Amino acid sequence: MQREDILRRIAEIDAELKRRRQKSKIELYNSGRTKHKKQMAFHKCRKRNRWVFGGNRSGKTECGAVESLWILRGIHPYRNNRKNVFGWVVSLSQQVQRDVAQAKILSYLPKSWIADVTMLAGRKDSPESGVIDQIKIKNVYGGVSVLGFKSCDQGREKFQGSSLDFVWFDEEPPKDIYDECMMRVLDRCGDIFGTMTPLKGKTFVYNEIFLNSRKNPEIWHEFMTWADNPYLSKKECALLESALEPSALDARKYGKFSDGAGLVYPEFDESVHVIEPFTVPCGWQERISIDPGLNNPLSAHWYCVDWDGNIYVVAEHFAAGRNVDWHAEKILEISRTLGWKTDGKGRVEALIDSAANQRTLAASKSVAELFCERGVLVDTRVDKDVFAGISRVKSYLKRDNGEGNLYIFSNCVNMIDEFKRYYWGNGDSPVKRDDHCMDELRYFVMSRPRPATAAQPVHSPVYDDKQRRIRRLNSARRKRI
Repeated sequence: MQREDILRRIAEIDAELKRRRQKSKIELYNSGRTKHKKQMAFHKCRKRNRWVFGGNRSGKTECGAVESLWILRGIHPYRNNRKNVFGWVVSLSQQVQRDVAQAKILSYLPKSWIADVTMLAGRKDSPESGVIDQIKIKNVYGGVSVLGFKSCDQGREKFQGSSLDFVWFDEEPPKDIYDECMMRVLDRCGDIFGTMTPLKGKTFVYNEIFLNSRKNPEIWHEFMTWADNPYLSKKECALLESALEPSALDARKYGKFSDGAGLVYPEFDESVHVIEPFTVPCGWQERISIDPGLNNPLSAHWYCVDWDGNIYVVAEHFAAGRNVDWHAEKILEISRTLGWKTDGKGRVEALIDSAANQRTLAASKSVAELFCERGVLVDTRVDKDVFAGISRVKSYLKRDNGEGNLYIFSNCVNMIDEFKRYYWGNGDSPVKRDDHCMDELRYFVMSRPRPATAAQPVHSPVYDDKQRRIRRLNSARRKRI
């Protein structure tokens, strides 16, 4: 390359760097080479009640600030825009407002967009050092949008009367204020979105948003962890982790809900481990695993393993208050639908809790014998070591490189739900409640070897094809959301 070409290339690079430095922070948010994928999933979501549960420094507050400004300015890249938007950002107190949400809004808000600022305390020419009441923002469609700042310590009465296009909750609000804000967006068919670290335990947000106990189709949530933030160094993550008590890691690292004892599987991430069903090759079929119950729920899942050792949970049977005849017929019916392998006589193989060997005084045959007679050939030789089983499941949920070796089809709703509800009790044992799927998952996983670590990558055409398939399925799932 000639000297003149080198100098010209250097000049071009300098000009590009100067152009990028002149860009505002909000312009750079969605245009950089490195993107926070879960932030983008939040912005692309079309649901009207969407939440980010994130650990500290995971990037969750950026979502709320940028989403608010895009809507107010009328430049949202993934939603229908309009002028004269009215929205609120709700903080826990005025001090928290000034230090967190207000500071984040001002860091992304170019001064050229500001039409006016009204202060509760401080000077309008230095809003960052005071407490803002409202910011008026010039809308690209010619109107003026308004962002109002509210704090929960004002009480519910201060949230009455207004008609809003959106409310952004920066951290978890009290239930009465959440309900009042739901009324504020009703007539405009507005949006509710929240960004929070769940430090208060299993509150109404846990039930109404995370578990979606009312099955509201407009509710969506995402978890953000330190590992999801591409701008947070591994060295800083390690430093943060070393400074926290183990009991605080669920919320502050993973953004997970905790009742004080902690989730058994904080590594479980719906966006990674839950995938849409696809046609599984017959050669992947392994066994069914059953946690028996008659009055209590019986849980059964169909497990497949690909040629790289990854586990897929592809179907589910979960029901309570039924006898062995009914359960066996349902298991065989689902197996026929899946084209599940049999022994040549229409019988299927399954693992089952060794408790199924027990006989009562009222029965001449055990549950295991009854299943075998009805075409479900159960094997009671399962490893029931709870702690070892949990450790093995954890190794399948997350390897050192952040990828998983365990994938659950989205139609296995009870297993997905139990992952969210499975908490440690006293000592090294989980709480014995809502754990039927978790038990039989361990039985199957303990029958498998530990997955390969990141230091032992598998390079094969099958592995590469599997990775492409998973990425395509997850991408299609996010687009449907």
